[in-house]
Amino acid sequence: MLNDKCRVKNDRRIFCVTTRLVFSFFILHSSCRLAATPRPLANEPLVDIKSVDPGIVVDLRYATPRNVTDRPLYPPGTPCLVRASVAQRLRFAQFILRKQGFGLKIWDGYRPAIVQRALFDFIHNREFIADPARGALHTWGAAVDATLVDARGRDVPMPTDFDEFSKTARMHYDGTDSIVAKNLDTLQRAMGTGFYGMHGEWWHFIAKNWRDYGVVRAVPAWELKIQPPVSVTR
Repeated sequence: MLNDKCRVKNDRRIFCVTTRLVFSFFILHSSCRLAATPRPLANEPLVDIKSVDPGIVVDLRYATPRNVTDRPLYPPGTPCLVRASVAQRLRFAQFILRKQGFGLKIWDGYRPAIVQRALFDFIHNREFIADPARGALHTWGAAVDATLVDARGRDVPMPTDFDEFSKTARMHYDGTDSIVAKNLDTLQRAMGTGFYGMHGEWWHFIAKNWRDYGVVRAVPAWELKIQPPVSVTR
């Protein structure tokens, strides 16, 4: 009986070790495949969203204190940039929304790695802020934070404000306000033509071809004005 119990324990240990090894191999293999993925748009330039579609409203929250850190992280006059083809996707979403009496407001686009690191250190929750050491699509110019406005550029009711890191900010609205639900659905349908949503943040959208980009190589001039190290504390 004692030998049987020992054998069961040994079998469980072997199973656990084997499972960990297989899982580790899978993660390593996946990481290698991602690292080796061709980046056909790696050198595509960043462009100012306003230069592609002046009708898109830009309210760059990290250039103001109106964000989770309560302080500006971008220098004054920072433009909202994304990859050129990402800007075209936004332009198409704007076209769809305009026909319905709405429009886009962009809260953030390309984000320098130094700012991404500051936000990650401040929040330290990968559900909401990606670890820059593992890759963050804002730093690739392939992600935007967007909301909905009316035809005159005024805010409309949405689930939460920007940087609301809670369950109420999830992309699947479970509240009772029918207007909020309809507005969110309108935004998601328009953005869904060229972007994926993010489960934890209804305002976060990733270009469907995000793998094509990679890290931005030619950084904009304003990024050089950010004085390292950027650090924010609670």
